[in-house]
Amino acid sequence: MNFDFETPLERRGTDSQKWQKYVGRDILPRWVADMDFKSSPAILAALHARVEHGVFGYARPVKATVDAVVNALRLRYDWAIEPAWIVWLPGLVCGLNVTAQAFAEPGDEVLTFSPIYPPFMSAPKNSARVSVSVPLILRDGRWEIDWVALEAAVTPRTKLFLLCSPHNPIARVWRRDELMRLGEFCVRHDLLLCSDEIHCDLILDNLPHIPTARLGADIAKRSITLMAPSKTYNVPGLGTSFAVIPDAGLRARFVRATAGIVAEVTTLGFAACEAAYRDSEDWRQALLATLRGNRDHLVKFVENELPGVSLDAPIEATYLAWLNVRALNLPDPIAHFEAHGVGLSDGAFFGAPKGYYVRLNFGCPRATLELALRRMKNALAAR
Repeated sequence: MNFDFETPLERRGTDSQKWQKYVGRDILPRWVADMDFKSSPAILAALHARVEHGVFGYARPVKATVDAVVNALRLRYDWAIEPAWIVWLPGLVCGLNVTAQAFAEPGDEVLTFSPIYPPFMSAPKNSARVSVSVPLILRDGRWEIDWVALEAAVTPRTKLFLLCSPHNPIARVWRRDELMRLGEFCVRHDLLLCSDEIHCDLILDNLPHIPTARLGADIAKRSITLMAPSKTYNVPGLGTSFAVIPDAGLRARFVRATAGIVAEVTTLGFAACEAAYRDSEDWRQALLATLRGNRDHLVKFVENELPGVSLDAPIEATYLAWLNVRALNLPDPIAHFEAHGVGLSDGAFFGAPKGYYVRLNFGCPRATLELALRRMKNALAAR
């Protein structure tokens, strides 16, 4: 089957948060991580069928939905999970916040890396926990973990480590040896390991995704893995995510922390989730081919057409490019690019120094990406 990833969709005038940000302004939004592609035909058909049913009461997943998730994890990652391990959530940001509340007390410390997706840093603070970020280091064109700094960051109040795998915004796929060492670090310091793996189905290079909970029994029994179809299948607005928690005790604590404050997943969310994991693999493979092409086009354009802009490391996963703009010496890169028609994410929100980095979403038709890159080139010429 052929899928259309090239026809631009009109999202202006819709409920899109991404496009509403610049309503009334000629700014192409390449900031927040949703794609400008339609979801898979299988998902659209499942949603149409569910709407035709016409009743939208309180929902629980049926066996077919759970089986779709279980089977996908087994086939893609050789990860055999039990249905009982799944805790359904309306979003992974919610999962990060629940984890911080469930497994740390006020004043306790929660470790993570930086730069990183902002909720990793804000989730602990939302409930009076202390967020501690350990900067990743750039070595020979590769972002790496600073193991010495990580060890030094641990104190008697450290209770939890939040991992992003693959890592947003640096688009890094963690290797087995790195994950094993990180898991052993958590075991040695008696830390819970929460791994947000929302981008795991979006690996662009020939690299395996390794769920952290697959690394051994000692790691699995202290792990919470957060996953969702939202990024891969472009359904974040349907609010359907889940945690996989093998240990019954941890699972019970997590569920208790959700009581009365975490919304339930909707009927349409469950329908989309099932169709995504069970019936949309051909579409996902076509999407990955499109994203690889966009990634390669972006890399060449940056190298040849955007002097002063660079990519510090390869884009191994996601549809997000972490662009180094430090050499431009712009006091406010975001404002400068917006003034020339491109809306990007500010690297400072991810914990990077102000003015050093911007993040660009290339999950869009090639024509849209090309327009954004041309506008960035014009912005550089206008400095």
